[in-house]
Amino acid sequence: MHIYDSVQKTKVLFEPIKQGEASIYVCGPTVYDDAHLGHARSSLAFDLLSRTLKALGYKVTMGKNFTDIDDKIIKKVEETGKSMQEITTFYIDRYLEEMAALGVQRADIEPKATESLQAIEDMIQTLIDKDMAYVIFTGDVYFDTSKDSHYGEISHRVSEDEDSLSRVEHTSEKRNPKDFALWKACKGKEDICFEAPFSSGRPGWHIECSAMIEKYFEKEHGNGKYSIDIHGGGADLLFPHHENEAAQSRCATGHELAKYWMHNGFVQIDGEKMSKSLGNSFFLKDALKVYDGEVLRYYLNSVHYRNNFNFNEEDLQTAKKRLDKLYRLKKRVSPGKASAVNKDFKKALLDAMGDDLNISIALSIIDVMIADTNDAFDKEAKNKALKKETLANIEFIDSLLGFGGKEPFEFFQIGISQEEKANIESLITERSEAKKEKDFARSDAIRDELIAMGISIMDTADGTVWEKA
Repeated sequence: MHIYDSVQKTKVLFEPIKQGEASIYVCGPTVYDDAHLGHARSSLAFDLLSRTLKALGYKVTMGKNFTDIDDKIIKKVEETGKSMQEITTFYIDRYLEEMAALGVQRADIEPKATESLQAIEDMIQTLIDKDMAYVIFTGDVYFDTSKDSHYGEISHRVSEDEDSLSRVEHTSEKRNPKDFALWKACKGKEDICFEAPFSSGRPGWHIECSAMIEKYFEKEHGNGKYSIDIHGGGADLLFPHHENEAAQSRCATGHELAKYWMHNGFVQIDGEKMSKSLGNSFFLKDALKVYDGEVLRYYLNSVHYRNNFNFNEEDLQTAKKRLDKLYRLKKRVSPGKASAVNKDFKKALLDAMGDDLNISIALSIIDVMIADTNDAFDKEAKNKALKKETLANIEFIDSLLGFGGKEPFEFFQIGISQEEKANIESLITERSEAKKEKDFARSDAIRDELIAMGISIMDTADGTVWEKA
């Protein structure tokens, strides 16, 4: 498989630390608020990576952290009066529910900063002992970037221009403008604090991921040169977050944090980078109220993961229609039992996804398969072998790309409320009773009523099925 390495700025052949295995760590959410489409895009991108590596025969270990110690969380505590644990538990549970709705597979390792405090403290102390970090009079601890000759090699941002430093905290006590906090001492009585040799305080954001990777990955998945194969996240994390992670890990452990670095593009709405400060944040929970998770998954994955994604409802509807075609084919061959996936189809999909997750090619291959299969059934409607192979092809699509797994009539009921479904089912039951009693006038009247509601019905050997027309 070839992947795009953000450090080398080119596609490279993936050569894992350990043969046949792949370790991936993705920066997860800071759990103080609901997930937005940016979180969804990142999760979906690396879910595709994990699925593709598995399909290629790798044993994949995926890790995704929860930042549950952060200034934003503390602010939420102050605003709501709830405990830090109440807030973080609520948003972690909500996040996992929403990711499941998108078909994102759970990570194998889901570390939390609160469960990794000793590892964080140990790494900070190691950096202090090596004179790579310093404690100022307030009790804050900073990483000394001047001591790392490789600082800047991850993001390639080494200049001290305003843009490069805009996301690094400023204080007159720092030795260098680019130095960053490893530990923040508590400043007030109401602050949330943890005891450490340096001071009573809390960890900085960057050190959390480095310590968690060393704690949960290095021993089993590292090789003394790298801790993990792939470190991933949104493009906005490249600097300063990933740059700082790499620096502190390198200096604390003597080896590099990751062999490869991968980043997904931004989500934009009407051409603007999604940002709460711009007032155009699109919460995932709101999108899921209107659109099925599988439809959102298909749409958000329809653009290559490294490109910025311009979210708009017109394109989403177009993506839905494209996904409809797959389910119409599935409806044509369902129910039934799958045989073996077509070897040429499988190879073509894996070749596309093995080329840095080339989703455009993969979706075009699926479109061709749908068209060709429909043409074949038009000529030979009862081709049982093709029916079984088609079901196998769709099952493979579902395992690799995460869509196509629903029962087709269920898919075409998307967008209908539970109350409406209950009413439709009641009418269908009433129609069945009318047919049994040979009251065909009533039966036809109910069918007409359903059609007027925008519902299409089909009588089968297993009963009446229906969908949204």
